[in-house]
This record gives sequence, structure tokens and C-alpha cells, in this order.
Amino acid sequence: MQFTAKTVEEAKQEALRTLGITEEQAEITVIEEPTKGLFGRLKGKAVVEVKKIETDEERALSFVQGIIDIMDFNAKAQLSEKDGSTVITLISTDSANVIGYRGEVLDAIQTLAGAAMNIGKKDYKKVVVDCENYREKREETLIKLANKLEEKATEMRRDVMLEPMSPYERRIIHTALSNSEKVTTKSEGKEPNRYMVIVPNDKDEFSKPYNAGRNHGGEQRGARKGGDRKNGGKNFKRGGKSSGGRSGGEKKKTTITFGTYLGNSLKDK
Repeated sequence: MQFTAKTVEEAKQEALRTLGITEEQAEITVIEEPTKGLFGRLKGKAVVEVKKIETDEERALSFVQGIIDIMDFNAKAQLSEKDGSTVITLISTDSANVIGYRGEVLDAIQTLAGAAMNIGKKDYKKVVVDCENYREKREETLIKLANKLEEKATEMRRDVMLEPMSPYERRIIHTALSNSEKVTTKSEGKEPNRYMVIVPNDKDEFSKPYNAGRNHGGEQRGARKGGDRKNGGKNFKRGGKSSGGRSGGEKKKTTITFGTYLGNSLKDK
């Protein structure tokens, strides 16, 4: 914005008052200066252009708002701080699409926001992108799941394998069971299909791992109630014939989960 006054200093002060910022927060460019006339009188006017310097947090906020605008989501990004982290909350009437399947859209936006705020900085700061308190609700779900599978691994004396998760979610499982006297946890596989394994202390070395990602009803990857999928308004069962006439050996589609490849989450074990 441009501001005009008798002197450059007066124009600067007017700009800072109007924008509600300090000089350290401003980028000031002198467009025009008055000249001295006869007897030292000033002729002309002073014109300055003043822009507010965005903080790293504000830059991340603008970046996220730009992403959701491009994706044509009806959402507004808001900035706050929590536990030393920058939190960008998306307020939307279309929260299901903003969040995505198990938070995949939020995870992708969060990864990009973390990169936008931290690239070129020595001191890393965590960025959390949330919508309708999804992160807290998902954390509660994962903690309950971790405790349930801890008991299952102990009872069966077998490793329990979970479905692939993002580093952020794997960390929740690690933390939930970090003080357990019954099991330990580890991560295996490669991104984006890296997964958690819960290992009982009293393990039967001859037993095969239990795949909770496939067998656990509440967390089964890609599962729908009843095992049916909709296709063109018709239901077909996995392993049966689809409406297109393909037979039961149809290849299962891999669910891709967005990990954090740009350093925007705590590393897991």
C-alpha cells in the first residue's frame, strides 16, 4: 500500500499506524521524496510503499489457503499455536472431502505446509493441519486400537501387524505402547506402505504374525460393511463377478497413505 505525507518519516508512521505493525515487520520502499526549495521549504510530497513482512507461520497459512482454493474446497484456513506447534485449522462445510480417507488429504496438505514454512530454516517447527478436531479423534481411536492389539498379541504370543500408516500415526502407536511391560513395537516396510508391528515379550518363535490390518474388523483396509462395494449402482462381492464380467481373481488395489517425506513429523522407530 502507498502512503502520502509531507515527509518520508510522516508517511512511514502513517503507514505503520494504519497497518498496525512495527517498522521491523514492514518492508518500506520510498517512491517519492519532497525537495527543498527556497529558504529550505519542502516542495512536493513524500510517497512510500509499505508491505507487511509475513512471518513463517503466516506464509504457511497463505500457502494452505492457496492449496484449498485450488482444490475448490469451501474452506477457510485459521492460524493458532498449540504446544509449540503451528496449527492451521480448516473451517469447512465440506469437511469429509477436506479430511479425506483416514486423513490422507489433511496429511498431504500438512506435509506441504511444513515444507513451505521450514525450507531454508535451521530450526524446525512442526506444522499441524486439522479439521473438525480430526487429529485428536483419530489419536483416541489409534490409542484404543493399540491397547486392544497389545492384549491380542499377548494372548496369542504372536506378532501383530497393523495396516500401513503415516509416520504421524505410527508414532501415536509407538507412544501409546512405549511403557508396556507386555509388548514392544517396531516399524517395517517402506513408505508409503510402512507399517507397525506389535511384538509380545513372551513370543512363540514358531508362530506366524497375525495380520490385524486384514483381520481386524474396525481397521480393515478398504473394507466396507458387509464386504460389498458399489459399482455403477450395483453391489458385487470381492472375489465374485463384477458388473464388467471380470472373475474373482481381481487384483486388490493398494491404499496409498501420505507419509511425511519433507520432514514434517516425528520420526518413528
